[in-house]
Amino acid sequence: MCGIMGIVGTQDVAAQLYDGLTVLQHRGQDAAGIATSNGNVLRVNKGKGLVSDVFDAASMAQLHGSMGIAHCRYPTAGSDGSDEAQPFYVNAPYGIALAHNGNLINTEALRREVIEQDRRGLNTTSDSEVLLNVFAHELDAQHGLSPDAVFRAVEGVMRRAKGGYAVVCMVMELGLVAFRDPNAIRPLVLGKRETATGTEYAVASESVALDLAGFERVRDLAAGEVVVITHDGQLHARVVAQNVLARPCVFEYVYLARPDSMMDNISVHKARMRMGVALGEKILRERPDHDIDVVIPIPDTSRDAALEIAHVLGVKYREGFIKNRYVGRTFMMPGQGERKKSVRRKLNPIPLEFRDRVVLLVDDSIVRGTTSQQIVQMARDAGARKVYLASAAPPVRYANIYGIDMPNPEELIAHGRSEKEIEELIGCDWLIYQDLADLEAAVAGPKNPGMHFDTSCFSGEYVTGVADGYFEALQEHRSDEAKAKRRA
Repeated sequence: MCGIMGIVGTQDVAAQLYDGLTVLQHRGQDAAGIATSNGNVLRVNKGKGLVSDVFDAASMAQLHGSMGIAHCRYPTAGSDGSDEAQPFYVNAPYGIALAHNGNLINTEALRREVIEQDRRGLNTTSDSEVLLNVFAHELDAQHGLSPDAVFRAVEGVMRRAKGGYAVVCMVMELGLVAFRDPNAIRPLVLGKRETATGTEYAVASESVALDLAGFERVRDLAAGEVVVITHDGQLHARVVAQNVLARPCVFEYVYLARPDSMMDNISVHKARMRMGVALGEKILRERPDHDIDVVIPIPDTSRDAALEIAHVLGVKYREGFIKNRYVGRTFMMPGQGERKKSVRRKLNPIPLEFRDRVVLLVDDSIVRGTTSQQIVQMARDAGARKVYLASAAPPVRYANIYGIDMPNPEELIAHGRSEKEIEELIGCDWLIYQDLADLEAAVAGPKNPGMHFDTSCFSGEYVTGVADGYFEALQEHRSDEAKAKRRA
């Protein structure tokens, strides 16, 4: 998972891109980069670390240009070193810089095509560099540079590339290009603002980045849509993919996105509140005579759901954990050892909220389960009489292949286990999960009845289809053991 942003303005945009990355930092804490251009000269600065680590006053001062793109990433498959920090750049044709959020599931086949058929070189193992070169090849084949040429080129990209992807790139001498995969799995939002010097446009993974820069959210890019914004502020848009079927990633609303974001015209905050209502009602159905004294969220993304669960149950809501905000999201930690150490560094309980109480802990989801085990034990150590655990999402039983580095299924606590077995492993007195149908209905809300999402990590259903042998190769590449070997 990554955060991307692009701006076509009338003055230098680097500072606005930097600000946008700071509010997309939750989407990736491993590396960051910004590329800017005045239409002729490209300037790039990127590196490992947080946004504030990568950029300083001196480097920002070099990033001139009224057009730019930005990227932050977390450590995922194919991005273990600093060479994979984005944006990527190729000189031919025209000069193109690209930033990408998502994952291609036919990367190896595309890599062979790029080298053997397109006669282009690759320097990294990143699927983003492969995607850039596919786009460059398809654009070169148009024998001219115009919005229509870009539309035809991206149509070629979408015929060749399979997976989930949202892309923003700069094409020198033309402008900014943004596009979204034919299933709209990864998010991309368009914004606009009027200034004294003209009309400016921006695209970003989440609307919160547009808000900070003063852009009005216009709409989300549609499935298979391409947007071209020229240097002079002209916007051109077209759906170029065949057989589009929108399936936005439901895990964005469960965990990944900020609650103050709007994506696919859905408020993340409201979606999480509705998740809480649905789960609270399920708790009442299963245990109408429950003995819960207090509902406590596992911060931060479960707060909205926990508040609504407490309201539905008619019990107290309390903050029971204090979070150290200088420790990154444990889901994104590169190894199991780091994740384990980070839980204790990240959370500290308030014993007064646990002592002699039956506590319902609420989390947004349960992935590996090791974090949940530690938090349940922390609640017991703080004096809880009983510890129940509620997950605002269904059991995560399958790998995510569209840009979230969910691990080898064997490392998922719910894979191949019943809910009772999971409960015993976590060590809680009772475990309850959200139902998948309730999750989809909660995210869609009353304004989007019947809307469907990519739920593959819960259901095992992959909208793109999956080639034979893909999961075996993915399992070998994504395991903590394999990552440790690559870092050695």
